[in-house]
Amino acid sequence: MRFSLQAPKNPAKQSRPRRGKRQRRDRLYRAARRIGLIGGGTVFVLWLGAWLVLGGVPQRIGLWVADSTLQASARAGFAVEDILVEGRVNTDPAILRALVNATPGDPLFAFDPRAARDLIARIAWVKSARVERRLPGTIYIGLVERTPLALWQNKGKVRVIDAEGVTLTDTNLMPFKDLPIVVGEDAPATVGALFGLLAAEPLLQARIEAATRVGGRRWDLRLKNGMTIKLPEEDAALALRRLALAQEEDGLLDKDLTVIDARQADRLTVRTRPGAVESYRASAGQAL
Repeated sequence: MRFSLQAPKNPAKQSRPRRGKRQRRDRLYRAARRIGLIGGGTVFVLWLGAWLVLGGVPQRIGLWVADSTLQASARAGFAVEDILVEGRVNTDPAILRALVNATPGDPLFAFDPRAARDLIARIAWVKSARVERRLPGTIYIGLVERTPLALWQNKGKVRVIDAEGVTLTDTNLMPFKDLPIVVGEDAPATVGALFGLLAAEPLLQARIEAATRVGGRRWDLRLKNGMTIKLPEEDAALALRRLALAQEEDGLLDKDLTVIDARQADRLTVRTRPGAVESYRASAGQAL
């Protein structure tokens, strides 16, 4: 039998590894606890922020600050005192007041000129608008209105239109009763061109009572004396010039005629009233 002798183990050396393991566990526990606290705090902060945002708290605070600032500016002298409107002729002032939506004493800086301009520009009578804040207390509105050109008669209704064919109003037509009448579904699209040609011939323009669009291609003009002028589909300007010359030279438009047909480029064809030819012949015979 063999025996081996070994030195006894040192108890201090045996306890040292156990102590190290315990310290590592403690450190891991403390780290995990810190992470848990940080994670929980983060979740709480995110939840609180979401609750505030969804509840509209920041917006309400922002609105309160903005309103307080505006009220302070009004107390400092920047409050609405006057609304100045230039260029208004036919635009309803009550509609303007409603769209501006500002009353004396309101903070001037609470008024949004761009938003007001966009609303005012939708009014049929308004061609363009300029809206400004003028310190310390004036709202300025500059209007360029559309010019009424004719009364458009279509499907039993009458509307005031401008040179672009825009309908301006279909109510309270009495102030526009002296405007010429245009008839035809497509009349608004071409009325500006027609009246542009007539403006070059004032002798004719002053006599026009109505214009009827025929077949979507040309115009018949009715004069105030009841005479009808048939214009061609093309070269209407040339036909009007020939008519103006005939009036200057021979007083054609003052004769007892019912129709002047100007659709042919080389001649004017006229139609007299019933019995008018006999009257002319009788007058001629008496003169002889």
